[in-house]
Amino acid sequence: MIRKFKPSMPDPAAFPTYPKIRQVKAMPVGRRKQVKTHMSDEAEKRYVVDQGGLPELYPTHLHEAKFWEALGRTVATFGFLEEILGKAIFSFTATKPYREDEIEEAYAKWFPTLEHAFTDQLGNLIKSYDKAVREHPSTTISNLDELLHDLHEVSKIRNVLCHGSWRSPDAAGASIPFFVNCQKKVFKTAVDINFLNQVQRHTVGLVCAVVDSVTHMGWQFPGSCGPGKSIS
Repeated sequence: MIRKFKPSMPDPAAFPTYPKIRQVKAMPVGRRKQVKTHMSDEAEKRYVVDQGGLPELYPTHLHEAKFWEALGRTVATFGFLEEILGKAIFSFTATKPYREDEIEEAYAKWFPTLEHAFTDQLGNLIKSYDKAVREHPSTTISNLDELLHDLHEVSKIRNVLCHGSWRSPDAAGASIPFFVNCQKKVFKTAVDINFLNQVQRHTVGLVCAVVDSVTHMGWQFPGSCGPGKSIS
């Protein structure tokens, strides 16, 4: 769940254990003109993090290893989805037919399209996939709008799981990552291993649906050994 973000002081109890701070002697920084302030009578103090006192694997030490494994597998699946979308964009744009007088212009535009297909992140890849599918005259997918909706929804979760700052887990092992999106909405849902596993499996389903949108037209999916006509 994402709610409108309201700036406020964070609850220290929600953060992983803060690193200890130790005092150090002020380092000379050259001549400085003395300015009389209300702190003139106090010794100048400086502080640095006591890195030697940090727990092992800080700041991830409070969650079980199984949690981080589930998160890592989910994030890796998002990366795989991005690769599959890029290859699907290639498939639809490479097999789109053109009239003789359109080929030269289409060919010139194709290379920038391919560059974006393999450099863009998930949100823009979904838009490019949408465009490529709709512009292909032989597409057979019947539930494109539903697939695109699901892709956009999983993209929102992907941003949270990839970029959120994880708070201390509760007694059940669930944690609410600190994440504010571009619309200034804050993520408020507790995430546990079951949540991560469900997202991972759902993302695999979307991967398969994107592959199906290519192979259902009779083409072999690029990089696979599956059946269908090779795109060359």
